[in-house]
Amino acid sequence: MNAVVDSLERSASWIRQAEPRVNRPFLGIVLGSGLGDLVDELTDARALPYEDIPGFPTTTVAGHHGGLYVGELEGVTVVACRGRVHLYEGQPVSSVVHGVRTLCRLGAKALLITNAAGGVNRSYGVGDLMLITDHVNFTGKNPLTGPNDEALGPRFPDMSQAYDGGLRSALIAEAEAQSIPLQRGVYFGFSGPSYETPAEIRMVRTLGADAVGMSTVLEVIAARHMGVRCVGMSVISNEAADEGQELNHEEVAEVADAAGPRLRALVRGLVRRRDAWWESP
Repeated sequence: MNAVVDSLERSASWIRQAEPRVNRPFLGIVLGSGLGDLVDELTDARALPYEDIPGFPTTTVAGHHGGLYVGELEGVTVVACRGRVHLYEGQPVSSVVHGVRTLCRLGAKALLITNAAGGVNRSYGVGDLMLITDHVNFTGKNPLTGPNDEALGPRFPDMSQAYDGGLRSALIAEAEAQSIPLQRGVYFGFSGPSYETPAEIRMVRTLGADAVGMSTVLEVIAARHMGVRCVGMSVISNEAADEGQELNHEEVAEVADAAGPRLRALVRGLVRRRDAWWESP
């Protein structure tokens, strides 16, 4: 057993002992900047601070509270990472994806990964929700670099369906049913922590980006490597940089907070529609 798998198993074993509900099928969720209040939707919720979980990295970013929450939503167990580790915090890639790998190791049926993102598509407005249809990894890193451990997944995992079609269809149907506008687009992941320059935004817009951010892509790669289906949602928290426009993290978090009720409504709907995706391959 290599060091990554050993650390992963230590985290998963401790969580199984601390919270037996993870031993039944559950939906895993990763909550990005300003989106942590989704845990308030959970009933019978219990928080497991990251610092208490063996092998679990802790986050240093404002707005990322750093806890694993276990609770119930619409009759389904949910395990939510409230806050994540980012590549720009200086930790190794294995730490960046440790949270999602732990959810996969515990047996998540599927993962919903959320983030706050800059809008590149000129038709998007601040506060819009975007369903991620695909991504481009611009971080310069990959969590699968190095010797492959077959205990996690294959050497060359397929990424043609990084974002699961059944999960996306359920969210689209729920958005239509609730009359919640839902954009659909491609997410470009940068390493950060500096925001993108206007020239970089012009570049990725030409390449087909609809939104940019500093998370998600490495997590999805790691989860798909382990065979777990993913769906991604971005809150368009700002218009990506043009000349003369300044960005700051506080405003990003405020916009994500304001979008929270719509995101929570869609998550509830996704769970209610589980018959459409829960048992899908």
